[in-house]
Amino acid sequence: MRQGIVTSDKGDKTITVRIDDARRHRKYQKIVRSTQKLHVHDEKNDAGAGDLVRVIECRPMSATKRWRLDEVLERAK
Repeated sequence: MRQGIVTSDKGDKTITVRIDDARRHRKYQKIVRSTQKLHVHDEKNDAGAGDLVRVIECRPMSATKRWRLDEVLERAK
């Protein structure tokens, strides 16, 4: 399960989710930020751009979709 922000909801039953991660470097102790972009299956077209969502890994739905929407945690204002 991952948690991220919806960046795009233009596809039919597909959303793009950005997952931000910040962790400390083992050797240099500096904060290293990374971003991951996932294509997520949204069966009911429920999520919109800017929403905070939880996604869960599943079987491959298409060439790029390997995640599905679990729930919308917070709606965009």
